[in-house]
Amino acid sequence: MQKVLIANRGEIAVRIIRACDDAGLSSVAVYADVDADALHVGLATAAYALGGDSPADSYLNVEKLLAIAARAGADALHPGYGFLSENAEFAQAVVDAGLIWIGPSPESIRILGNKVSAREIAVRVGAPLVAGSEGHLKTAAEVRTFAEEHGLPLAIKAAFGGGGRGMKVVWEMDAIEEAFDAAVRESVAAFGRGECYVERFLHKPRHVEAQILADGRGTVVVVGTRDCSLQRRNQKLVEEAPAPFLTPAQRDQIYTSAKAICLEANYVGAGTVEYLLADDGTISFLEVNTRLQVEHPITEETSGVDLVLAQLQIAAGGPLPVLEDPLPRGHAFEFRINAEDPGRGFLPAPGTVATFVVPTGPGVRVDAGVRAGGTVPAQFDSLLGKLIVTGADRQQALRRARRALAEFEITGLPTVLPFHRAVVATPAFTGLDRLGVHTSWIETEFAAQLAIDPDLTPATPSAARRTITIEVDGKRLALGLPETLLAGLAGGGTAAAAPVAEEASPAELRSTMAGTVVKWLADEGATVAEGEPLLILEAMKMESTVLAHRSGTLSVLHVVAGDSVAVNVVVAAIEA
Repeated sequence: MQKVLIANRGEIAVRIIRACDDAGLSSVAVYADVDADALHVGLATAAYALGGDSPADSYLNVEKLLAIAARAGADALHPGYGFLSENAEFAQAVVDAGLIWIGPSPESIRILGNKVSAREIAVRVGAPLVAGSEGHLKTAAEVRTFAEEHGLPLAIKAAFGGGGRGMKVVWEMDAIEEAFDAAVRESVAAFGRGECYVERFLHKPRHVEAQILADGRGTVVVVGTRDCSLQRRNQKLVEEAPAPFLTPAQRDQIYTSAKAICLEANYVGAGTVEYLLADDGTISFLEVNTRLQVEHPITEETSGVDLVLAQLQIAAGGPLPVLEDPLPRGHAFEFRINAEDPGRGFLPAPGTVATFVVPTGPGVRVDAGVRAGGTVPAQFDSLLGKLIVTGADRQQALRRARRALAEFEITGLPTVLPFHRAVVATPAFTGLDRLGVHTSWIETEFAAQLAIDPDLTPATPSAARRTITIEVDGKRLALGLPETLLAGLAGGGTAAAAPVAEEASPAELRSTMAGTVVKWLADEGATVAEGEPLLILEAMKMESTVLAHRSGTLSVLHVVAGDSVAVNVVVAAIEA
């Protein structure tokens, strides 16, 4: 293995490029048109254009990826995470093209990447499980039948996906049809496949997982555990390793069943076996991610194992870097830095990064996919980078995390940094004897703080701001000011007054985020109620629903499916 094509973008592409350099391998980057100036493009040994801007035209286009691999002379391919990383057909096509696939075998991906057959393996090896559907579900009617038999709540999930995309939790019978349709749409958009299944949804569980490495010859090592309970829209925001406050019996059950599942599937390479941990201590197998996880750095920091180098080594036919389960050393947190606005319900916020100042100090690591001046496009994931903080124990790691988050500065677009700063000061997360958060904690218990915290108010998309330092009575203070004012002062004159906006009509229905119109949920002329879902928008592979701001008659639809809209744009009117 000499030259690796990286079939991905952003932070993970940068991470793999650096691992290739560590291993003495050449790297080949690929990029969509909108990513032509992205960080990963400049760091790779060589870079090739995919053409197109949508996922389907670029990072999901198998023919283009394989053609570039041949043109570049690559002899191996790393899929990263997301996109085609868990697509068995793609893995097989890579192997058929004579390339080394850096990941588990196509057959293992087919068995474990399909959540339905993964459940069947879990049953065979005696792993703990909640009730779930047998086989893929083709219609919402089948979901309704399952709900009538097993009750609510339930989770509809993409059979071939991960990362929370294509997952919808249903609490009411009337919501089944739209939830099923949305799960299928999101799954197709993110993974190119729409098959779904359903299982009982555990209320307020923790999300715990085991990172494994396997050689396909009978050795499976659990490199460590992680807790990933802090999520919004079923997607992780904060992770930590090792998973805290597990009993010895729980840890043993996770280690034993994770190894058994991977041995049964003849697994090779890095992977993650995920579980839900109910409030009463019950553990239930969730799924297997047949790829590298976003949160792999915290396991690296607490185990001493470089997981990406391990992937390269195993794919090249080498041995596992460790032959026994390593004991964790210290404690680590990962904070995903997403371009999202916590004050608007974590809506995606694509744009241009004005400044990107990373923290430094003991135990601080930043894995980033952007730099100052870079663009975060609406077509792809909202992840800019990751802050990884390690300490001798959980409390030291938390203290270092507070310091690092305070130092981290990103301007030009909203990010989740204010949320992270609030979380590391919240007793439910920082407790000494238990973890008081769960997978829906952000949307439930923490929602009240999100609503009143002045640091978590909605960002103003039209007002670019810059922070400057001033001195008042000998005290140093940070002051945020509009760029227009600073520009005027720098020029020695008076900043131009902002134009006075025309008074908005109370009938105007406005978009809540920038994105692409998926579909209207009501027809023009329909009578709608305040709070009723009317329009579905999609950005950064996430769907968001625009609700009626008042009751009345829906009229004058300004956008149709496929249109692109900016945040706060008038999309229709609701006449009283």
